[in-house]
Amino acid sequence: MLNWLVSDVHAQEAAAQPNVLMQFAPFIAIFAIFYFLMIRPQKKKMMEEQNLLNSLNKGDEIYTKSGIIGTIVGLTEKVVTLEVSQGVKMKILRSQISGLAQKLFEKNETAKS
Repeated sequence: MLNWLVSDVHAQEAAAQPNVLMQFAPFIAIFAIFYFLMIRPQKKKMMEEQNLLNSLNKGDEIYTKSGIIGTIVGLTEKVVTLEVSQGVKMKILRSQISGLAQKLFEKNETAKS
């Protein structure tokens, strides 16, 4: 008879405790939201930027993060030499390149149409 009472008490305790997985469900949901809304898009953007920097060639017209537009006349691993006007050259860090100027102008033309 005592075994029956003890097993009954254990059954009630087990029913009163929520599932461990259900306790962590809000944390898992928050992490999933952060991953899909923040981490994943940022990784994608970084990969696109890295691919752009790796594919640069002499003669490409680019724009920098500071808004300077110029043509690449020299490339090294970390430094790019831009010709911003005829005979005017400047050196910038490769990491400061935002994109190809051609894409910048395409966006403006489609917005006007």
